Amino acid sequence: MNTRTFTTSLAIVLGLALAACGGSKSDNASGGGAASGTAAPAPTTPTPTAPAGGGDPTAKAKEIFSQRCVPCHGAEGKGDGVASKGLTPPPRNFGDPAWQASVTDEHIEKIIHYGGAAVGKAPTMPANPDLNDAAVLAALRAHVRSLGGK
Repeated sequence: MNTRTFTTSLAIVLGLALAACGGSKSDNASGGGAASGTAAPAPTTPTPTAPAGGGDPTAKAKEIFSQRCVPCHGAEGKGDGVASKGLTPPPRNFGDPAWQASVTDEHIEKIIHYGGAAVGKAPTMPANPDLNDAAVLAALRAHVRSLGGK
């Protein structure tokens, strides 16, 4: 590759990188409003797992459990959800006292967040990588624990 081709390729790559980052360095340094003298509004970061109902992580956890867990684990967590019929191995029965005693809270949170394969279990248990709110994750774990006596 000659020097001109390399320089052109480098310019294209850098241009694409800047475009992916939201503009040029001078645009970001001036806040995007240098021409008008006003600063651009501060960017907001959406929180996909922001607790619903006034910040109640327990309410959000119950909503997530209903949407994501009930199809396989069932409403009572017995592993008898409508989608459980063809799964091998079958979904975990959270009401099993032996299982409840055998796992740590950290294990439950890890399997919820990273999926079955992350803890050497069935890869059919999907990961939930969007659950970035530690309070919601802890509330989900607490809900799974609450199903142990049923």
